[in-house]
Amino acid sequence: MSGPSCRPAEQPVDIGHVLDKGPFTRAQMLIVFLAALSIVMDGFDGQLIGFAIPVLIKQWGITRGAFAPAVAAGLVGMGIGSACAGLFADRFGRRLAVIGSVFVFGVGTCAIGFAPDVLTIAVLRFIAGLGIGGALPSSTTMTAEFTPASHRTVAVTATIVCVPLGGMLAGFFSQAVLPLHGWRGLFFISGAFPLALGCLLLSTLPESPRFLARRRQRWPELARLLTRLSRPTFADANFTDEAEQAAEKRTGIGALFKDGRARDTLAIWVAFFMCLAAVYSAFSWLPTMLAAEGLSTSVAGSGLTAYNLGGVMGALACALAIARFGSRWPLAICCLGAAASAWLLKGLNVSQNVNLLIFGLGVHGLFVNAVQSTMYAVCAYVYPTGIRATGTACALAFGRLGAILSAFAGAMVITAGGSAAYLGMLGSAMLAVLVALLFVRRHIPGLVRAGEPATLVARPS
Repeated sequence: MSGPSCRPAEQPVDIGHVLDKGPFTRAQMLIVFLAALSIVMDGFDGQLIGFAIPVLIKQWGITRGAFAPAVAAGLVGMGIGSACAGLFADRFGRRLAVIGSVFVFGVGTCAIGFAPDVLTIAVLRFIAGLGIGGALPSSTTMTAEFTPASHRTVAVTATIVCVPLGGMLAGFFSQAVLPLHGWRGLFFISGAFPLALGCLLLSTLPESPRFLARRRQRWPELARLLTRLSRPTFADANFTDEAEQAAEKRTGIGALFKDGRARDTLAIWVAFFMCLAAVYSAFSWLPTMLAAEGLSTSVAGSGLTAYNLGGVMGALACALAIARFGSRWPLAICCLGAAASAWLLKGLNVSQNVNLLIFGLGVHGLFVNAVQSTMYAVCAYVYPTGIRATGTACALAFGRLGAILSAFAGAMVITAGGSAAYLGMLGSAMLAVLVALLFVRRHIPGLVRAGEPATLVARPS
């Protein structure tokens, strides 16, 4: 740690060295916790529609296909929000991007409680989706830039795992609230949570130190923040970020395809596309598929809850494996596990083996979310600071296209082929993710191979 007595004020402070080589302090852990909390709310509000659809279909007497545009509208909003939030975060700061996203999806979710028809739900889901899509890349970037290199993969994955954690909480919450307050009360109450969180973030969440280091006029703010992080320096210190500034010759979307990153960018985009198609097929349609097989609403909801619970455990386990062995083979094994578990469930009689089905969905969710959650850590490794939020956001935005496809494909596949066709679609999507990830060259190195913790700076090919 660099103290004010051992570094002259004229000598630039390398912010990357200060953050990566120092301890993981309680102040940093609190900031990562706040970022993770925004993702919990993101996953919570993002998956509510999946629990509400079976109730709305019965109450309004409409078909699954009639709800596909409403599901798709939310996912379109998420895609636009993901792309715009990344560009916004790289230009105006991670803090404003996170806080703004939380307020937007809080307001949008609350407003759905007033909706008189499916069209209104679609419009409001689009608005909420802008915030839901924007929160994820902004919060993961914030986590990556506040965490020392030796803890980064686990910290980023623990942040992303809050999506299925939020979905799991949404499942328990929906089962408690829907019978008492109906679907309108579900959205009213659920939207109030992120609004309260947004107020908390306004007063407690600081800006990313790596973002501040690139803006000379904000260096005094950075010096105060470093003191708060137990890394005191001079109030008038100069700052640099030598390793990452050397790696980032360009900024903007075009930079994602420069300096040998084109192949990795395209492969990551395909992996996100197919993985999010699988994930949102479950988030949006899994309870509906189970209800179509004759299961009760509560049992149908428990299928998605088990999927999310498995996802929490799988993502954390995969993060630990990546920290030890690197990202290539743990991700490949999880892709194979996701495909195999979905295909094995195809032969199950849903109505006669309910407990085994729920357990199998939990196993499938374990493998799928292990892949989805840890791919963000790969993005944080591939892209340097100046384009990290843009790179992560664009990958997620491209992935949202797969999610949008799932909005229509899920309804059609369930109607045409039932649970067997639906599960076959999930397995095939994860096999495509495997192929895409094997094409990525800049995978996170493991401790065994590299002899040192992975850093954020992308290695030259």
